[in-house]
Amino acid sequence: MALILAWPLFFPLFLFLGYFSISSASTEGKIFHVDIEGSAAVGSKEDTLIRGLQQSVSFGRWSHFAERCQEGFFRTFSGECSPCNCNNNAYKCLDGSGICLDCQRNTTGDHCEKCPDGYLGDVITGAPSFCQPCPCPLPLIANFAASCYRKNGLVRCMCKENYAGPNCERCAPGFYGNPLVIGSSCKKCDCSGNSDPNLIFEDCDEVTGQCRNCLRNTTGFNCELCAPGYYGDARNAKNCTACNCRGEPCDRRTGQCLAEPPISPPGTDCPVISCDKCIWDLTADISSTAYSIDESKEILQSISTGVAIHRHLNDLNSTAFILKTKLSEKDNSSVLRKTQVENAETELAEFLKDINALDKKRNQESSKSQLVMKETKNNMDRATNVLQVLRNMIENIQEVSNKAEYYSIEHDLRPEDVVQNIRAAEEMLKDIELRRPFIIQKQLAYEESEAAQDLLKQAEEWQQTLNETRSLIPLVLDQLEEHNTKLTDLEEALDTAADYIKRTNDINTDNTARIQEQELQQEILEAQLSNVNGTLQMAKEILNVSCQINAELNEAITNASGFYAEIDGAKMQLQDKLANLSRFDEDLVEKAMEYAQELHGMADQLERILYGVDTNGIVQKALNASNVHENIINFIHEAHQLSTLALNTSERVNDAVVGIDTQITYHKEESKKLLSQARQQEQTSHANDLAVADAGRLVNETLAKKNNFQARLLKVISKMQPSEQENARRLDQLKIITDQALSTAEAITLTTGPMTENLTRWSQDLKNVKPARAAYERATVTTRDTVKSLTEVIPQLLDKLRTVEQKQPANNVSASIQRVRELIAQTRRVANKVQVSMSFGGQSAVEINPQTNMEELKAFTSLSLYMMVKKNNPEQTAPKDQFVLYLGSKNTKNYLGLAIKNDNLVYIYNLGSSDVEIPLDSKPISSWPDYFSLVKIERIGKHGKVFLTVPSPSSTAEEKFIKKGEVPGDDSLLDLEPKNTVFYVGGVPPDFKLPPSLDLPGFTGCLELATLNDDVISLYNFKNIYNITKAVPCVRDKLAFTQSRAVNYFFDGSGYALVKHIERRGRFGLVTRFDIEVRTPTDNGLLLLMVNGSMFFSLEMQNGHLYLHYDFGFSKGPVILDSLKKAQINDAKFHEVSVIYHNSKKMILLVDRRHVNSIENEKQNMPFTDIYIGGAPPEILKSSSVSSHLAVTTGFRGCMKGFQFQKKDFNLLEEPGTLGIGYGCPEESLMSRKAYFNGESYIASSQKISPFHGFEGGFNFRTLQPNGLLFYCAEGSNVFSISMDKGAVVLNAKGLEVQTADRSYNDGKPHFVITSVSPERLELLIDDKKEIKENSVYTGDVKPASPQKFYFGGSPITTDFANFTGCISNAYFTRLDRDVEVEDFQQYPEKVQASLYGCPVESPPAALFYKKRKNSSKSKGSHNKRVGKDNPGVSQFSSSMKKTDQELKALRDPQCSFSDRPKAIEHAYLFGGTANSRQEYDYLPRDFHERSQFSISVKTYSSHGMIFYVSDQEEEDFMALFIAHGRLVFMFNNGHQKLRIRSQEKYNDGQWHNVMFVREKNAGRLVIDGLRALEESLPSFESGWQVARPFYIGGVAPGKAAKNIQINSVYSLTGCLGSLQLNGRPITSPSQTFSVTPCFQGPSEEGSYFSSEGGYIILDESFSLGLRFEVVFEIRPRSSSGILMHAHSVNGEFLNLHMKQGQVIVKLNNGIKDFSTSVTPKQNLCDGRWHRIAIIRDANVVQLDVDSEVNHVVGPLNPRAIDHREPVFVGGVPESLLTFSLTTRNSFTGCIRNFMIDERPVSFSKAALVSGAVSINVCPAT
Repeated sequence: MALILAWPLFFPLFLFLGYFSISSASTEGKIFHVDIEGSAAVGSKEDTLIRGLQQSVSFGRWSHFAERCQEGFFRTFSGECSPCNCNNNAYKCLDGSGICLDCQRNTTGDHCEKCPDGYLGDVITGAPSFCQPCPCPLPLIANFAASCYRKNGLVRCMCKENYAGPNCERCAPGFYGNPLVIGSSCKKCDCSGNSDPNLIFEDCDEVTGQCRNCLRNTTGFNCELCAPGYYGDARNAKNCTACNCRGEPCDRRTGQCLAEPPISPPGTDCPVISCDKCIWDLTADISSTAYSIDESKEILQSISTGVAIHRHLNDLNSTAFILKTKLSEKDNSSVLRKTQVENAETELAEFLKDINALDKKRNQESSKSQLVMKETKNNMDRATNVLQVLRNMIENIQEVSNKAEYYSIEHDLRPEDVVQNIRAAEEMLKDIELRRPFIIQKQLAYEESEAAQDLLKQAEEWQQTLNETRSLIPLVLDQLEEHNTKLTDLEEALDTAADYIKRTNDINTDNTARIQEQELQQEILEAQLSNVNGTLQMAKEILNVSCQINAELNEAITNASGFYAEIDGAKMQLQDKLANLSRFDEDLVEKAMEYAQELHGMADQLERILYGVDTNGIVQKALNASNVHENIINFIHEAHQLSTLALNTSERVNDAVVGIDTQITYHKEESKKLLSQARQQEQTSHANDLAVADAGRLVNETLAKKNNFQARLLKVISKMQPSEQENARRLDQLKIITDQALSTAEAITLTTGPMTENLTRWSQDLKNVKPARAAYERATVTTRDTVKSLTEVIPQLLDKLRTVEQKQPANNVSASIQRVRELIAQTRRVANKVQVSMSFGGQSAVEINPQTNMEELKAFTSLSLYMMVKKNNPEQTAPKDQFVLYLGSKNTKNYLGLAIKNDNLVYIYNLGSSDVEIPLDSKPISSWPDYFSLVKIERIGKHGKVFLTVPSPSSTAEEKFIKKGEVPGDDSLLDLEPKNTVFYVGGVPPDFKLPPSLDLPGFTGCLELATLNDDVISLYNFKNIYNITKAVPCVRDKLAFTQSRAVNYFFDGSGYALVKHIERRGRFGLVTRFDIEVRTPTDNGLLLLMVNGSMFFSLEMQNGHLYLHYDFGFSKGPVILDSLKKAQINDAKFHEVSVIYHNSKKMILLVDRRHVNSIENEKQNMPFTDIYIGGAPPEILKSSSVSSHLAVTTGFRGCMKGFQFQKKDFNLLEEPGTLGIGYGCPEESLMSRKAYFNGESYIASSQKISPFHGFEGGFNFRTLQPNGLLFYCAEGSNVFSISMDKGAVVLNAKGLEVQTADRSYNDGKPHFVITSVSPERLELLIDDKKEIKENSVYTGDVKPASPQKFYFGGSPITTDFANFTGCISNAYFTRLDRDVEVEDFQQYPEKVQASLYGCPVESPPAALFYKKRKNSSKSKGSHNKRVGKDNPGVSQFSSSMKKTDQELKALRDPQCSFSDRPKAIEHAYLFGGTANSRQEYDYLPRDFHERSQFSISVKTYSSHGMIFYVSDQEEEDFMALFIAHGRLVFMFNNGHQKLRIRSQEKYNDGQWHNVMFVREKNAGRLVIDGLRALEESLPSFESGWQVARPFYIGGVAPGKAAKNIQINSVYSLTGCLGSLQLNGRPITSPSQTFSVTPCFQGPSEEGSYFSSEGGYIILDESFSLGLRFEVVFEIRPRSSSGILMHAHSVNGEFLNLHMKQGQVIVKLNNGIKDFSTSVTPKQNLCDGRWHRIAIIRDANVVQLDVDSEVNHVVGPLNPRAIDHREPVFVGGVPESLLTFSLTTRNSFTGCIRNFMIDERPVSFSKAALVSGAVSINVCPAT
């Protein structure tokens, strides 16, 4: 009882004693009886082990994060461990989220699934396994890209600010350096602020940093010095001023005049010595260096040599002597110091050893101290824990004490009772300790813990097995799916086999029934045999009837003979008329000939005047030339009228005779047919009834044709008879000619009379019922004689016809007219270069011939002129109002003009609605100087500007003024028609009414025109002049507006300069040198040309690069030296070009004083005396000795200056042979406002624009493609684009689209688009059609402050649009930092494959209407005559092949025997080799579903193949032309019906055949070689027939056409196709090409040909290369460099085999490093023979065999090498797969055959892909 009473007192004590066991457990999981057991041994090892086992067994009951998962796993919120999803790029991830930590292999992202900025990975197959640094241009070591990405297999780099180029391989404009050199970077150009201020960046050399075009009279590397002849501070003050020393030099700083430099002695030539190539190369380099030294020498020689200078030199000498003495002392002291340094080094070495020993001891002590610190820290942690436990214990004791005291007070116990109760409790505890009741439970807990641990291990093993099994599930599922597919295929095959078995049984049953039926029919035939005799008897009776029909036939033949006689008589009459008419026209011909002679004389006079024109200012000669020009035009009109009259008369008679001759030939053939039918009647008399029917039909046709011919004859005669009112005199003479023709007809009748008698006799013989062989033989002989007589008459008629043709004056007159027209055109071009002003007195006027395409003026117009207002009265403050110029329509609705109003120059223009006047009020006319100022008026859309530039006569300073205006409405185009446009300057003729705003008195002063858009114009290229006096014009300083003050010459592509007797100022010597500076934006042009018989020298520009082609009589033929694409000069900047001919055998080409290329040839002197510059006369360019060698015959367009021969200057305008060039270098003519895009190109720039905030922009475009991106700009995720979609123009702004209703803007014509974006609406204006949509996406965003990048023609950052194919020109848009101006595409930093000159967009095909001819026939039963090799009707296409030899101008590798471009037929292509070789075209006219007419030329030996195919997406509607069994088949459908037209003869004979196939609704027509057509039609027509782009030529895409065409004809045609036309217009621009090459001429052989256009073959997977292989093949190259084979893996390993200048190189990377070997064969590989190449690889050992020469290399061994099976590229490789370490990146050009891998032949026809111009089975042999 006492124990029970004491229990409440001791309960808190028990709690205190059990503290140590429950302190680590949670309150909800404590086990009281266990903790009491351990209360007596707190902190014992046994209790710790028990608690650990309890936690490991029941971990699910504790906190979820009490235990961490293994590496590679993370704990989910449910408490489970899941594997990390890090794509094998990390081994740690966060618990809960699974986000990966420490991504490896240059990856990033929550799951290491992407590459960071500046890195690139293979993301095609999923997450990247390895990210490499961007190759921009070099990975890691020279990576200048902010980021990069892949697009279409190519790596696209997003370059940093200072870099540009597709791979950041060059510096951006305004920066210099060479990013391709390791360690180099791009730095900003420093030109001391003396470069062109109009440029955005300072202009310097992109590699060296040397400044170009130093302005403000400066020079030097950084424009830091004043130019010679100037002095001052060029860097800071920028005040370089001309020296005032009367032409003598002065000090560059002070301007003090210096003495005249001494004259240097003339140089001497070095003697000729025999040296090897290295010496000559060194000599050449030293010579080029000597030229730069000459300049320094000239500067040094200009230094004064006076007394002060000598004194200064003496001081320098003495100073140098003193310095030399001190340096010797220094040398002595340096020896002593060197000894001291050596001693110090020895002591220092010992000191370092001591330091190293101390460092080792320090490391040992440091490790010991770290151990002590660790133990100390552990002790401190234990002490802290003990201290905390003690504090808790004290608190518990205090609490128990308080509770005991409270218990005693509450129960009113005495102290003795309390002590007694405590003692009783202690005894109870002792008793509990002695009994130990939990030993058995503890042992059981241990056993359960061990069992649970074993179960836990098994569970972990099962978990691991489960994870492995889960990873195998996708593989198993894939295999199961594959097996399921195979089982399905097997099931289908079994079903098919069952169907076949069933069909076989049915066929057997049918055959059995048919046998029984045949037995029955045999019995019936036996029964009917008796009836045959009766039928024969009836046949005899029918023969009797045929005799009567024969008689009727003879009568019909007699009538036909009469008709023939009448026709012949009429023909003779017409022939005689023709003869007399030609005699009658002899006077007319003689007059025409006399006029031709006069024209010839006038042409010679014009040519003499033309060459005598002085473009500097002789106005009188220009006026004389214009008067001669007017006289020539009058003579031409008179001669043209007479020649036209004679020619028309002759042509009419000629047409009549040709028609008669055609009819005679036709009737002659019909006579032959009648004779043949008569013979057949003799042999087969039982078929007389059919013959008579045919003869009757022929007679009826003859009668009908006779009547038709008579009607035509009367019509021709009526046309030949002129009107009595017009020419009564000639009517009488024609009657006489008619009488003479009748007499001639009678003579012909006498000749053809025997023929009529013979026909009569022949018909009588046919009347005999009993035919006799003799009678028929007699008829045959007489018929032969008749035909012979007829063949004698016809040549006589043809001879008379030729006489008439020879007497036609058209050729003589037209030749003279053509020559005069060429001279007139040349005169106008020269007149445009006459830079001389005209004086206007107020009553004068000039009408100008602008010679500019009016389409180019619609969207953008720019006109510049020089103007000087005459001030008659100096006291007059302001000039009177005056008219200056007018350019516009005759009805004054669209125009622009210039006038003087209220003392201001006013620019006025009208676009159809109202006038816009822009007065230049900032510079009144009264304040203009008394010399010329430059005026420029400009219009961009509806925006107008007027500029005024006033130069300073004493310096280069200029005053510039500008004023802007704008049309208020929507009008934006200047709509001018060429025939309705006039251009008046200074005044107008009296009969022309000016608009009110320009209706002012004429101009008083001097004017000189400069440019109109890109064209140079002049007042002297006029149509008419009114009241122009012969007063001396005002003089203008030609260099006043030229900053450099240097003389420039402008070439427009039509003129040239001729320097005759060039040795008059220098001699051809051991070193001959030509120098010239050029500036041009064009791609092609002729720079220099010298000709002497068959020997020539030409310097040409092709695609912006220089090519030197020359022949001085070499035994091996012409030599070609190109610039190796090192220096591109068509960037609208000046480039210095130098050609040096050293020692008469080495040609050197320099660009900007840098060596570009050189070549040695046979030793021959230059055999020339004259040189053409910038072009040449047509007779020189077209001569046979030159034309076959020149690759460029177009003249140079651009600027030239500083032409030198042997360092002697020439003034080209003073040379007497110069024609058509002028002074100056107009910037307008050098801008590139037009760009052509080829479908893979684009241009880009960055400017401050905001397309979503008050934006306006516009441009011209032309295209034949229905789809393409025109303009693209993005601000973050917001996109602004202008594109074409199915022929319509679409504006997209932030997803809001505005689209035109018209879908015909891909018609090849120019269209002008204007877009406008405002907060209220979006506007899209195309030509004169506007589309408007409310701007629902406007959010009031802030305008961007940084420049925005935009693109024209395409964009590399979006794949939503196809790139544009066509032209874009005259683009403009509003900017935030400048006024509206036309974009100069030349200044764009990023230009990818875009051409900035010319627009080769073809005109759209026009529909031709088809009319049926009378000789059309049905395909059924028709017989077409095939045109073969000997047939005179051979196709026009085959005849054009004869011209290709003369037109082929292929450039040849100097090391190669064969040209890299074999002779091929123009516009003909070779198809075949692969099943899907083809061309695709995207153009289809809108009415294609109604009617289409295609024509094509075919040449093949193949019996099957596709020629043409088009269909809709589902191939329900289609049209096709193909070959089946050698016959041509034309097919199309109409609903569910199909029409099939098939030729009767085969055309796979290897000859060219012209094929035309026409579909018109439900009717089809097939015409072969121009003979009779095959026609068929379907009974009805359904209007729903529609097909879609593209249409295919030569083959179809995989999977196409098999639904409608038999499978053999679906495959590509093996042969040549050419001259494709649609509706009569050629189509030559396919959108895509697959395995198609030009159609070669000459012999060919087996092999695969890789064309110079580029291409490659990818072998199928069965031929992939591994670590061990052997590859053997044969090559016959046409170029000495190119890639032969390439294999590449995603981890960077590769194998590349290529040729480099005749050397064969194999290069590998096995994951460790690059290693290579090469073979330089003794025999030239490019010698036109086959050569064997073999590669053998065994892990890290590679052997290369070339013919009989062998080399090998042993590379590093990769212990982790993996046998990759990567694809193999043959003949080339995409650019994205090439590494920067390869020495060549060009594709192979030539033939490859007998390709084997591991002794297994490789068939290229079964390749995985054939890309580009590759022919699989045909290789040209020559």
